[in-house]
Amino acid sequence: MEARREKTHTCGVICLKYLLFLFNSLFWLAGGAVLAVGLWTLVEKSDYISLLNSNFYAASAYILIAAGVIVIVTGILGCCATLKEMKSLLIVYLILLICIFLLEIVAGVLAYVNHQELDEELRQNLKVTMQQKYNQPGEESVTHAVDKLQQEFKCCGSSNFSDWRDSAWIQAPDNKRLVPDSCCKTPSELCGQRNHPSNIYRVEGGCIMKLEDFILSQLYILSAVGIGIAFLQLVGMMFTCCLYRNLKEDSY
Repeated sequence: MEARREKTHTCGVICLKYLLFLFNSLFWLAGGAVLAVGLWTLVEKSDYISLLNSNFYAASAYILIAAGVIVIVTGILGCCATLKEMKSLLIVYLILLICIFLLEIVAGVLAYVNHQELDEELRQNLKVTMQQKYNQPGEESVTHAVDKLQQEFKCCGSSNFSDWRDSAWIQAPDNKRLVPDSCCKTPSELCGQRNHPSNIYRVEGGCIMKLEDFILSQLYILSAVGIGIAFLQLVGMMFTCCLYRNLKEDSY
């Protein structure tokens, strides 16, 4: 009877080890996904940072990269603790899971609050940035960002193409364009001299709405990934506690 109980107990520990190992594999993959999103945000969308007065966009990308690295390291630590059945490592692993879980809650609240501020900041500053800094000396990053924004999102101006009428560059005596060449559906040199709907993105809407939609879609993706990781963490905490309890009993 005692042997059967011991065998059942050992089988339970083995099952817990494999379940926790599976969890850590998923956790490691999730960390890789977060790291990839952070790097993609920083590399592919970093041009838009120059259009914002705050460092929220850049900071969020670095936070994602750091979070991805921490999750990957934690997952590796969990695998080592599980395979070697080391109770001390399991405790460290459990503490890291709890800390990451709490940080995710704080980051989620801050992201929601800052999103409202970021939305207002975009509305207030994008038009002014386009009108005052586009194609001006020392503002090459802004010029490149605006051109990329208008071509990528197929838009012209902040609210619409008429925003460019008050641009310092458009009003310059030596300028012949009505809008930047990046407003054109088929960009070419001096194509901005015509602002007809057949030539420019005149009826497609302004860039502000499309940029807001893009940022919102990224927040939805990050929220979904965060919820998925949080759920995995809760499951991992439960498996870790169960394995630790059984390993402790094994030592008696």
